[in-house]
This record gives sequence, C-alpha cells and structure tokens, in this order.
Amino acid sequence: MPFGIYVHVPFCASRCGYCDFNTYTATELGNSVTRDTFHQVLIEEIRYARGIAGDREVDTVFFGGGTPTLLEADALNEILAVIREEFGLSEGAEVTTEANPDSVDATKLGALREGGFTRISLGMQSSAANVLRVLERTHTPGSSSAMAKAARSVGFEHVNLDLIYGTPGETDDDLRRSLDEVLDAGVDHVSAYSLIVEQGTPLARKVARGEVAEPDDDVAAGRYELVDAVLRDAGFTWYEVSNWAKPGGECRHNLAYWRNTDWWGIGPGAHSHIAGERWWNHKHPATYAEALGQGGSPAADREVLTPEQVQTESVMLGVRLAEGLPVSSIPASSRTAAAVLVGRGLLNGEALLAGRIQLTDSGRLLADGVVRELLG
Repeated sequence: MPFGIYVHVPFCASRCGYCDFNTYTATELGNSVTRDTFHQVLIEEIRYARGIAGDREVDTVFFGGGTPTLLEADALNEILAVIREEFGLSEGAEVTTEANPDSVDATKLGALREGGFTRISLGMQSSAANVLRVLERTHTPGSSSAMAKAARSVGFEHVNLDLIYGTPGETDDDLRRSLDEVLDAGVDHVSAYSLIVEQGTPLARKVARGEVAEPDDDVAAGRYELVDAVLRDAGFTWYEVSNWAKPGGECRHNLAYWRNTDWWGIGPGAHSHIAGERWWNHKHPATYAEALGQGGSPAADREVLTPEQVQTESVMLGVRLAEGLPVSSIPASSRTAAAVLVGRGLLNGEALLAGRIQLTDSGRLLADGVVRELLG
C-alpha cells in the first residue's frame, strides 16, 4: 500500500478572514515557539515516526499549513532530507509544498527544486483585487501566476494554482479573468473551491453583522460550471470534484487520502491513518513541541476505526473521485438508492451497470447529498 507523509507547518504571516485551519501568526504564538528553529521539532517527530512505522518507503510528501514557505528553503530541505534518510523515497516520489506568492521568489523556488521538491501549490484565490480584499489575502493580483511561471522556469515538474469562487462581490467576469490568468501561467493542475463561511472566523462575524453578504449556493453552482467548462476546453480533466489536471498532473498525495490509504501526519494538529487506526497531534505548537521534548508521542488522541466507519469514509471520499468506487463499497441496503440516483441524473447509469458508482456532471454539484443517500 502507498505510504505518504504530510508535514504541517502552522505559521502564517497574517490570518485570512475565511480560514479556520490550525495556523498561528507571530503575535498569536508569543514567545512559546520560535519559527526559525521549529523545523527541528518537526524532525523530532519524523524520527519518532520511523521507530513506530518501521521500514516503509515514502511515495509522496506534502508540506501544508499555514504557509510552509515562511520557513527558509534550507529548513524545508533539511526536513525532506531527514524523511529521505529515515524512510527512503520511492523512485519518482512526489514532493509538494504549498506556498503563498509573497512567501517565495525565484531564488527560493530554485533552492527548493534543488533540494528535491517536485511540485508546488500556490494560493491564488482570485485575480480580482476586490475579491482578494474580502478574503483578506495579502498578495496582489498577478503575483500568483508570476510565481507559477517562475516555478516552471526553475524546473518544478508540476504546478498548481488554487482558486476560490463564490466570494460575495465576485462577478462572472472576475472569475473568467482569474481563469484566463491561470491558463496563461501554464500550470498543469487547478484546485477550485466554493467559499464556505466557517463558524468562528472573522468572515463569519462579518456575515453575521451584515457587513458581507452570505455566499449564494446557486451562484456558486453556476461558477463551478464555469470553472469546469473553461478548464475542460483548455485540456484539463476533473479527477476529484474540486480538482482538475492535465494528463499526469494529478496530485498523487491527495489521491492517497481520497483512496483511504496510509499516511503519517507530522506537525501540530496533523492527522495520521495507518492500518485502520487514526490519531491526531496536539494542536498548539508549544504543546506539541513539549510532548516531543519529553520523549513521548505528540498525539492528543487516537481511535481504531470500526468496519462501519471504514465503509462510511471510503464512500464519502471515493464518491468524489472521477473513477468512483465499486458498488460493493456501499451498503447492500443502498443499492436501490443508487438506482434512484441514476434516475435523477446524479449517478452514471452505464457505470452502475458495470459495477461502479460514478457521479454525473450534475451529481458533482450535489456530491454531499449523493453520499448521504448512498449511506442511508
């Protein structure tokens, strides 16, 4: 079974208004954690993980956050070198880092590529200044595509740009211009997500006060169809509901998540899953570092998944993939529901006859509802 490692770097230069990820700015951390040396704490967990996971070659590595590239290139390369030293990387291993366009430059990108990174995912969100303001993004229009081109020029094999659509105040033309910029950047992967107002975020408070409109589901559906049509015409194929790639550009690390394989999550709040057991680390960087410093596990809690949980999660994840999942993966009591969903145009009838559950284009817009009906 493929084995991946996720490395969570919990630092951000500033907090975006819509974000509820486990991230911290310098003022939120105070003196409890030093960003300049935190990579050594992550390395401690890598060495701890090797002692538990044993001899398993790593197929994919993904640095996420937060903004991993707030660490120096030397620090990120050192973390990757320790993963290579402790576990070994398979031939052709995929090594990804997320980045904001204002956290990298051509020199840093070149250093990361030389250190073994093969893929970069840049947060673009939009090319419209008014949308970036609502999202409280710090970069300027055009900077993401410029860094995508720079990543290509220094030899990154795969480059992704992230988009967010459905932001209040965004127009169809705003999104079209964003897509034009994405295509001009020459990337081979695009992720596009509908804006979700997460409880407890500054954006949620603005919506509650009436300062920002609630995102409209119907508008978001239309924007999704626009994204899909433009990318399809440009040679991209959807392989997961929110992800499109040119041939060979799929993110193998994320595919491993969606196929419910094994991975170890390094870092504060990171989740791991190996052989039906799942655990998650202490969320705060200081608490996480203290647990490792005492020679113990950084895990805050863990659970052994029941067969019912495994089935539920396999359906929730697998339905989102273009490849779908075998009919045998859904509960026997849901086979009739699958036939009803075909009749409603949400599942592919020919695929069902061939023994697979696959979403139609309309089904992609209602994927969560399809999952609920398949699980009864």
